[in-house]
Amino acid sequence: MCTFAERPLALTLHTQDQTKKKSELIPLYKPLNLPMERPEARLYAPCCVCDVLFPRGFWVDRTPVHEAARQGEILQLQQLIESGACVNAVTYDSITPLHEASLRGQTQCVKLLLAAGAQVDARNIDGSTPLCDACASGSIECVKVLLSHGAKVNPPLYTASPLHEACMNGSSDCVQLLIDVGANLEAHDCHFGTPLHVACAREHLDCVKLLLKAGANVNAAKLHETALHHAAKVKNVDLVEMLIEFGGNIYARDNRGKKPSDYTLRSSPTAKCFEYYEKTPLSLSQLCRVTVRKAAGQRALEKIAKLNIPQRLIQYLSYN
Repeated sequence: MCTFAERPLALTLHTQDQTKKKSELIPLYKPLNLPMERPEARLYAPCCVCDVLFPRGFWVDRTPVHEAARQGEILQLQQLIESGACVNAVTYDSITPLHEASLRGQTQCVKLLLAAGAQVDARNIDGSTPLCDACASGSIECVKVLLSHGAKVNPPLYTASPLHEACMNGSSDCVQLLIDVGANLEAHDCHFGTPLHVACAREHLDCVKLLLKAGANVNAAKLHETALHHAAKVKNVDLVEMLIEFGGNIYARDNRGKKPSDYTLRSSPTAKCFEYYEKTPLSLSQLCRVTVRKAAGQRALEKIAKLNIPQRLIQYLSYN
């Protein structure tokens, strides 16, 4: 493995008037002693002539390939690829044409780029992969194409995962697909917390229910703040009830020492909802269901379905 990364320096060819156009700049490479884990040290697999000449991918302004992918210009993109344009070119913020196409749900462009050798798990300056961007766009077709080409559903990120992005967008179809292929329900983002935190903060009830039924930890904390705190802050009674039914702790305190009910207005519907559950605890059967599901953990539905118990109990444990 190489011990240094390469950074391009765009140098203008000197002519008599020394006024070459931007399109005539030549990307050159200068070795730098940078650790391989730095963003500058990302590796790019050769896919065309420019990759052979510059095997690490090169830093440029937006290219025609980026623009074609972004706009969904399929014919133009095909022509660019056939003429030898690099599909792994990166901008200064490490965005590839595949990022552009994925973020805008341009499924056909995504297919063309992948077929031409685009790196499916390339990361931009924020660490996001094309799968993250496809989930952010809510394009289930783009998500399927990327997954079929080996995109990692759980990339090693410290920021938002593909599941976080799908929950933020509110795309329940993408959320279900990611769960089905093994997305980590407890992936933790340093800013947002878990995907459940995100879905609750954005009030995407369909996504919240999918996560909870799949076995997401209802009491997972971000700075001691649970999903129930988010539900209280957005004043969503249906969300509060759903979380409590799945075992949400109404007495959990955040880093400010506040319970979820402390974020509600007196006599408001959400305040009355919390008051009701404080006076009326869950029934024994409900507590048993919460306990069994907690023991099942992630992939709770799959595990419960295999239990040697009456179908009626399986449906009850599955919240069907």
